[in-house]
Amino acid sequence: MEALAVRLSGFDSQVEGAIRVVMFYDTLMRRRVDLPALARASAGLAECVTGIRLHGTGQTIRMAPDGRQAAAPPPPASSTAPITLDGEEIGTVWLERPGPPGKLDEALLDRLAIAAAAVAERYGPARTTMADPALVELVISSDSDEVARARALRLLGFAAELPVHVVAVRSQLPLDRIGTRICPDRPVKAALLADVGVILATTVDPALFPADVRAGIGTGDSPDRSWRQARTALRFTTPRLPVVHHRDLGALALLAHVPQDFARDNADVAAIERLSGDAEVMETLDAYCATGALRRAADLLHLHHSSVARRLEQIGRTLGIELTEPTGLMRARLALTTWRLLNG
Repeated sequence: MEALAVRLSGFDSQVEGAIRVVMFYDTLMRRRVDLPALARASAGLAECVTGIRLHGTGQTIRMAPDGRQAAAPPPPASSTAPITLDGEEIGTVWLERPGPPGKLDEALLDRLAIAAAAVAERYGPARTTMADPALVELVISSDSDEVARARALRLLGFAAELPVHVVAVRSQLPLDRIGTRICPDRPVKAALLADVGVILATTVDPALFPADVRAGIGTGDSPDRSWRQARTALRFTTPRLPVVHHRDLGALALLAHVPQDFARDNADVAAIERLSGDAEVMETLDAYCATGALRRAADLLHLHHSSVARRLEQIGRTLGIELTEPTGLMRARLALTTWRLLNG
């Protein structure tokens, strides 16, 4: 490498400088430095304050060229670069150079970002959200033995004593964005299995899910059972209720295990199927079943309660159910829920 640098320097001194930057960081990585040492050495090389921040831990390191921690607050960075690992941005590196960036600042930050990613992975667990799908599948599979499951969890960065909740997700949003949103304090891992996103997290806050995300949440008993629960809960999600925790389903979860042919033959479910082509009717029935009260359903639909009453009377006649009676409301709720389970 040094011989190549000498030969290239005859053509371009900036090329020689870039190669020497590469050699500098290769040497640091062979010495297996940690992040503070990496920032300290980089500040000395750049002759200006150098910073490293990891998003997952919130750790921020700023070192001055004299090897000491830089004074706060920091001025605006003169140049920055993302730290990426497994295709995910896990942090940022930057230089705080007075005046314009130097000629080799881009090359220096590029190598610093690569080195910081390697250090984060080595001293991890790696602070990425996206994980190897094979490891995630090993964790949630009912066919895995407990030794293999425990090893997979350890490789993913989960401590043995922590519970792991499994979340089944359908969304157009990136899984890593959803994972870091619902479990900001980590650890959290995600992978796409077939057409369903899987998120493993030690804690899950249902209120933190982004809009336009359908999610089913399992308990933290065991990952394989939690995965089954999460898939079941996902089936119960609706536009009005996009996030469902399995523990909140109670006896309703039993509906997910009713044989499809048996469910389709039920008279109430068949009646819902006949109504399903009318969006206005279905919206009215959904609002009434969700609230259990005429006036509250009218508020949801932004209609006068008398208009909703007329609709419900007509729907009740079509279904053959007296919707204003407690038993009728229960039948309608069960039939509507079962119809949704049958139709995805």
